[in-house]
Amino acid sequence: MDKNNQQQIQPTSSSDSQNESIPDMGGGFPVLKYWAENTLSPEGFKIWKTLFHKSACLSCSWGTGGQKGGFTNEEGEKLQRCMKSVEAIASEIQPAIKTNFFEQRSIKELQQLTSREADRLGRWSFPVILSQGSSHYQRIGWDEIYQLAETAFKITPERVASYSSGRSSNEAAFLLQLMMRTLGSNNLADCSDLCHAPSTFGLKQIFGTGTSMVSLKSLQQTDCVVLAGSNASYNHPRLMNELIKLRERGGKVIVINPVKERGLVKFASPAFPIKSLLTGSEIASLYLQPIPGSDVALFIGIQKSLIEHQKINREFLQAYTENWSEVISDVCSISWETITETCGISQIEIEAAADIIASSPKVVFAWAMGITQQQNGVDNVSSIANTALITGNVGRLGAGLMPVRGHSNVQGFGSMGVTVRLKKEIQQSLEKLLGRSLSRLPGYDTQALIEAADEGKVDTLICVGGNLYGANPNSQKVKRALGKIKTIIYLATKPNLGHFHGLAQRQTIIIPVLNRFENPHKTTVESGNNFVRLNDQGQTHLKNADLIAEVDFLTELAYRLHGEHPVNWRKLQDTKYVRELISQTIPGFEKMANIDETKEEFTIGGRIFNQPHFPTPSGKAVMFVTPLPQLTLPQPQDFGVTNYTRGVVVALMTGRSYAQHNTVVYQVKDPYRGMSHRNCILMNRLDAESVGLQEHQRVTVRGNASQLENIEIIYGAIRPGAALMFYPEVNVIFNPPKESRCGTPAFKRVPVLVYL
Repeated sequence: MDKNNQQQIQPTSSSDSQNESIPDMGGGFPVLKYWAENTLSPEGFKIWKTLFHKSACLSCSWGTGGQKGGFTNEEGEKLQRCMKSVEAIASEIQPAIKTNFFEQRSIKELQQLTSREADRLGRWSFPVILSQGSSHYQRIGWDEIYQLAETAFKITPERVASYSSGRSSNEAAFLLQLMMRTLGSNNLADCSDLCHAPSTFGLKQIFGTGTSMVSLKSLQQTDCVVLAGSNASYNHPRLMNELIKLRERGGKVIVINPVKERGLVKFASPAFPIKSLLTGSEIASLYLQPIPGSDVALFIGIQKSLIEHQKINREFLQAYTENWSEVISDVCSISWETITETCGISQIEIEAAADIIASSPKVVFAWAMGITQQQNGVDNVSSIANTALITGNVGRLGAGLMPVRGHSNVQGFGSMGVTVRLKKEIQQSLEKLLGRSLSRLPGYDTQALIEAADEGKVDTLICVGGNLYGANPNSQKVKRALGKIKTIIYLATKPNLGHFHGLAQRQTIIIPVLNRFENPHKTTVESGNNFVRLNDQGQTHLKNADLIAEVDFLTELAYRLHGEHPVNWRKLQDTKYVRELISQTIPGFEKMANIDETKEEFTIGGRIFNQPHFPTPSGKAVMFVTPLPQLTLPQPQDFGVTNYTRGVVVALMTGRSYAQHNTVVYQVKDPYRGMSHRNCILMNRLDAESVGLQEHQRVTVRGNASQLENIEIIYGAIRPGAALMFYPEVNVIFNPPKESRCGTPAFKRVPVLVYL
């Protein structure tokens, strides 16, 4: 065990940072100030109009909207919009990029932009192409686009791939995968490969389904939430309202995060102006700061305490699980010393967490990327599931497992079959529709796509939303790999770094598309808690713009590729027919067939478990032994420096800043962490001072791929041996190991050297 893993947590105090301007709670008046500045601005009318539009929030998977109204959640509760919504809307209602813009700005100039600067260029409003040998994007007509695209796709199907994000609709997702699989390609990479794939994989092998088994209604009846590896106060503010209500009714919240985030300690929600906004609401009942990547050890410790204090539910285990005795035996065989040294949390703290769980009648276990973006992400998920199962907190109202998804429709893309791990039921339905077998060649997930492109195995790539370049680690490798693809087609609403760095060998085409609240078609999206929302049609504010709906582009391209096989593709430009196909093809979406008439938004069938019977062969949950991770950090000399270099090796976690959504940066500073710009590294004072470094000193941060210079040290409430920097900027310095079972990079444990 390396010395960083042997250090115990130090008490958090005001001395963690010398910046006295840091707010003492999350949320609060800075959020109201942002709302006021934007909604009372000259663009305020457009923002308010969009906030009340009957469409789902553009931001996280906890968003509201749909047919219940702009500020309303699935249970009919009001005042459920957050700052993330306003950020996303304000970005989407920007003016159009001027028609002569690309005559004035070369691609080399555009490559100097930051993520925020790229986003602030405005809206894509006409299609452009960057051809081989050209220094500037140029406008292109639709006839030429379809001719180039048709030629690019009519090749060996294994050399065609797609990448997508959750920004778009279920209908576009379904059409994308149907077009690709009809072509004979299974290369359907998705942004979820980079985040919650271990959740989907782990839950599927345990319970037979890979999504949350907790509805909002169920969450509102729990007595305790264990929130691991998530900073919901930044990334899912609406979830904070539920945690506030839980604490108010006497419930408990256990937070597990190597960084002590202010908003997870105390949060002031504008949704509760009298109770919460002025003084803030206590969130964490217990806050544990483990070593990054050690979550299996922490949850095994909780299980061990429950076993030793005879607080496990053996009757439940015997009746509703398989392999439970093997899991119990493995936990009992591991010493407390090994557990505490591995996770860096004392036995007393672990037993305190176990006691809260044992004394709570109903417990919900929730997690995000701190759990999944690890080399052992699947084991992390399994260890959480084991903890829930041995206490009987699965398969009943108010209890269960709840991965906290990121983008607003990222789960919907997986449900529609945009995945390299297609469900057997969907495969059979698609084969019936096609009248033939689907290709059995394994498809490329996101990391495999980058590897294949770098090996010259991909000729055509279509990206439906997302930022493939910016979201991946080892940025230079990604840029090189994408540069070997002959044709890349991006469907996007706004510029991002990928449009300027992720350039194809022959031609890069950008298709400007309408966003969710502008779409001329009715569409649907799926929340992270399996709730399907219906979006009304809308109109764009852009005048004389040459935009297209994603559904229209995909169906026209598919028609040119496939004619009228296996469906009348042009007829599917009416999304009502797409929904009828979805209802016939995707399990749990039967209500989709009549949603246009009924307007009935619904919870997908077969996913919320209020009884402990699961869609596995035996009907029981299948438990897995979770091996402890081997967590060692390299020595400074392993980074190629001399023995005289003054530096310290830490486990770096990449993360979003306060005002950021995925790779899109809305504001540069992060006031809640005391980080006034993005070229910072958040460190524990002990780590810095152990090698003579000081706060605000400028250092070099070196990973295994590259390094960043002139990085400012900021002291924060982060456990010793760990550090945090912002992505996408930091992605350039490392090439992390991947989860071997689902390809997710270990963004949350990157060994780096911090030195002068």
